Amino acid sequence: DPKRWGLPFAALLGAFRAQHELRLAAIGGKDSMSGSFNDLDVPPTLVSFALAPGLASLALSPEFKQPGSTVSIVETPILANGLPDFDALKQTAEALHNLNKAGKILSLHHIGKAGLAAAITKCCLGNAIGFISSSGFGTLASDLSKPAYFQFLIEHTEALPTYLNSRDIGTTTEAETLTLNGETHSLADLQSAWQSTLEPVYPTRPEAGSEIVDRGLMIVDTPLQSSTIRNPQSTISKPKVLIPAFPGTNSEYDSARAFQRVGATTHIEVFRNLSARHIAESIHSLAQKISESQILFIPGGFSAGDEPDGSAKFIATILRNPRVSDAISDLLENRDGLVLGICNGFQALVKTGLLVAGTSSPSPSEGHPVAPPDPSAQPTLLHNDISRHISQYVQTRIVSNSSPWLANMAVGEIHTIPVSHGEGKFFATPETLAALATNGQIATQYCDPSGTPTMEHPFNPNGSLAAIEGITSPCGRVFGKMAHSERFSENVAKNIPGHKAQPIFSAGVIYFS
Repeated sequence: DPKRWGLPFAALLGAFRAQHELRLAAIGGKDSMSGSFNDLDVPPTLVSFALAPGLASLALSPEFKQPGSTVSIVETPILANGLPDFDALKQTAEALHNLNKAGKILSLHHIGKAGLAAAITKCCLGNAIGFISSSGFGTLASDLSKPAYFQFLIEHTEALPTYLNSRDIGTTTEAETLTLNGETHSLADLQSAWQSTLEPVYPTRPEAGSEIVDRGLMIVDTPLQSSTIRNPQSTISKPKVLIPAFPGTNSEYDSARAFQRVGATTHIEVFRNLSARHIAESIHSLAQKISESQILFIPGGFSAGDEPDGSAKFIATILRNPRVSDAISDLLENRDGLVLGICNGFQALVKTGLLVAGTSSPSPSEGHPVAPPDPSAQPTLLHNDISRHISQYVQTRIVSNSSPWLANMAVGEIHTIPVSHGEGKFFATPETLAALATNGQIATQYCDPSGTPTMEHPFNPNGSLAAIEGITSPCGRVFGKMAHSERFSENVAKNIPGHKAQPIFSAGVIYFS
C-alpha cells in the first residue's frame, strides 16, 4: 500500500542510492519489532553504521582555530529532485581531502539541516573565536536557517583553488562576537541560549544557590625531596607491572599500553567473582602476582557498576583481604615497590588508607569484621557537584614532585588530561587537608588555564576541596589521581590545546633503572 509504506520504502531506496553512487557500504540492522497490525504500521528501522577509514593525523574538527582566517562556503550542485550531483560531490570531497593533506585547511564543518547561522555559531563556540561576515556576504536572513546539505564551511589562510565551487563569506576575529549581515551577538549569549534547553535535564554546572561546601584552597609547592625517594634495592631494566581487572574495570588495556610504551612489562590479572570458589582463587592468584611484580596499578572503570554509597568498595574490600594486604605491604615496605591508582583505583586506594597513611587499613579477622573508618576523619570521594557523571578534559597542576611518580616533572607544570567519573569530589576535614598539605602529599590540583588552582566550575569539574586531583602517600611511592593520564595517544583530542602527555609511567619505570 503506497500510502502506508511509500515513505519508508523511498527512504530505503534513497539510502541505497547514496551508498551506490558514492561506492561506500554501510552495515545496517533492521528493528525486529517492525511490521503491521490492523491499521498500525511500524516501518523497518534501518540503523546504518558508516565507516570511513583514514589517518587520524588528517582528522579535522569544526571549531575555528585562529583569528584572522578566511571562512568560505564550498557548495555542491543540487539537482531538481533534491539529490546532490554525486559526481560533483565526489570531486569536491577529493579536492578537500587533497587540500587537507597539504595542510591548507584549518577547520571544516558540513552545514547540514540546521543551516548556516547554526553552523557558524558552533564553529565560533569551540575556541571562543568570533566571526564577521564580509560586505558581500549577500545571504538573506531567511536563508540563514535553511538546510544546506552538501555545503561545507572551510577555515583557511590561503586562497582556495578556482576549481572548487567556493565563495568567501567572512573572517574570524579575536572579538568573542558573531556578526552576520550587520547583526551582532556575543558568543556567551549564543552558547547560553544553545545549552539552556537541556541544562535542567543534563546540568553542566552546579545548580545556582546549591549548598556546595568550600573549605578554601591550599596551594603548597613542595620542592623535590630526594630523601623521601629511596632507590630500589636492585635495578631492573624492565619492571613488571600488575594490572588487576576487576568487575567493571574498563581501562586495563590503555593502562598496559601506557606502561609498555616506556619499557615496562605488563600483566592483566582478571579477577573472577562468579562464585565463592572463583573469588578465593582470584585472591590467591592476585597476591601471588603482586609478589612477582614491582608495580601494582589499579586502573579506572566502574567497579561493580559504581556501587551505591561509594564506588570502588569492591576493589577496596579485595585490597583489604589479609593475603592481598600482606602482599602489598611486602611490595612497599620490603621491596621498595610502587603503587598507582587512577579513577576507580584512586577511590579504592583512598578507602583502604594506603594513600593517606601509606599502609592499608586493618583487615577484618575471621568472624570479627572491622568497622569502616570514620568518614568524618578519613578522606573520601563524593558525588560530583553536578550530581551526574562528567566526561571532559581538565587542566591539572603539579603541586609536589617528592614522589617517584612525579620526579621527572617540575612543580607548577600543567597538563591537560581527560576525566570520566561520577564520584570524584575529594572531601576531607580541614585538619586532614592541612596535614596532607604539610606533608607534601597533595600532588596535583585542578587549575584554570593560567595554572591557578580553583574551585570554579568547570575547571574543577567535581568540586574537590582544595582543588585536589591527586595525592601521594607520605613515602611518595603510592600515588592516586582521578584524571586518566593513561588515555593519551597521538592524534587523540588533537583539537584540544594543552600538554596532554603526563610522564608518570616513564617516571615509574625510571625509578627502577
